[in-house]
Amino acid sequence: MKNDKLHQSYNELIKKNNNSAILIFENGDIFFGFGFGATGQKIGEVCFNTSMTGYQEIITDPSYNKQLINFTFPHLGNVGTNSNDNEANLSYASGIITREPPSQSSNWRSEYDFNKWLELKDVIGIYGIDTRQLTKYIKDNNAPMGLICYDKTRKFDFPSLQDKLSKHPKLKGSDLVPNVSTKSIFDWQDRTLNVISRRDKIKKNNNNIHVVALDFGIKQNILRCLKDIEVKVTIVPFNYDFERIKALRPDGIFLSNGPGDPLATYNSIKNNFDKILTMNIPIFGICIGHQLLALACGAKTKKMTQGHRGGNHPVFNLMNGNVEITSQNHGFNVIEASLPKDLLVTHKSLFDDTIEGLEHVSKPIFSVQYHPEASPGPHDSKYLFEKFYKYMI
Repeated sequence: MKNDKLHQSYNELIKKNNNSAILIFENGDIFFGFGFGATGQKIGEVCFNTSMTGYQEIITDPSYNKQLINFTFPHLGNVGTNSNDNEANLSYASGIITREPPSQSSNWRSEYDFNKWLELKDVIGIYGIDTRQLTKYIKDNNAPMGLICYDKTRKFDFPSLQDKLSKHPKLKGSDLVPNVSTKSIFDWQDRTLNVISRRDKIKKNNNNIHVVALDFGIKQNILRCLKDIEVKVTIVPFNYDFERIKALRPDGIFLSNGPGDPLATYNSIKNNFDKILTMNIPIFGICIGHQLLALACGAKTKKMTQGHRGGNHPVFNLMNGNVEITSQNHGFNVIEASLPKDLLVTHKSLFDDTIEGLEHVSKPIFSVQYHPEASPGPHDSKYLFEKFYKYMI
């Protein structure tokens, strides 16, 4: 009876304010707002991103699979959307949360209005929520699961939605890589959009150098950055057979970013993945690729309370004393106390001292937790692609 009265009061509030969208949490807390983008309902872990630009790249990043993104920056949509800025052809995010309704687009590169683009990508949006309050809520509740629902009829079956949310799998323990990885092998040709590239540091065209990239949810700009170092790039599925990888005769292996629990992914590919480390060729990992390398070497990972997501994360490079301003998107990290002796910590977060980079002491293997290809303004971390290149020549 108590819940019936509560749901009745919710419906009265919705009717009064003309709310067309809601955000529900497992403990029964509800945020009311207004919908945009696609209609319907989706479930995901609710996280927050502090970036002030790059909303299109963020929403199409496959690492956001099964997540609801709360944008702390209030104005989204002002530059519209275009085909060049997608990090993947599809969007895997469950939905987005904003303070203000989408801004009217005003940019010469814009091809689609942001709201229309969200509809095409089947991404649900909700605005009219105090995103600062929600960010504190996410932090205090350790990135809880939530359900977003946009219904233009303003009719919400609260008991049914709450039941559906309570039965949904949590992110911890979920192997989400199969949802986003390529199903077939292919070569990549496009370079970055920057007219000023790093090719002045590459002495000659080396398309005979071959990089095989394992796709755990790879961003297209990573592939562009790899192509910028003048190498042949072949993308293969995350679980591509080791003998087939060897048959491609790679000079280097790249391990991409991706969503979900790295331990769940590692357990599903362990026998095949461990063999890659025996090839004695350079290996470069980013994000979940970094975590998978650590797990394969004997380290452990854990779920973070709120994760790192944004374009303004300072990282300290222990090798040269520099501070890099980085773009990040991860909810798991490598446990430092679990590191084996053959892994050296090269980078640390200046926010919480978590590991941001690792290197093998005797093999040409290194990795970073952040995204050196994203360039959220500075290009502080592009040197990592050059490092990978130098290891291969």
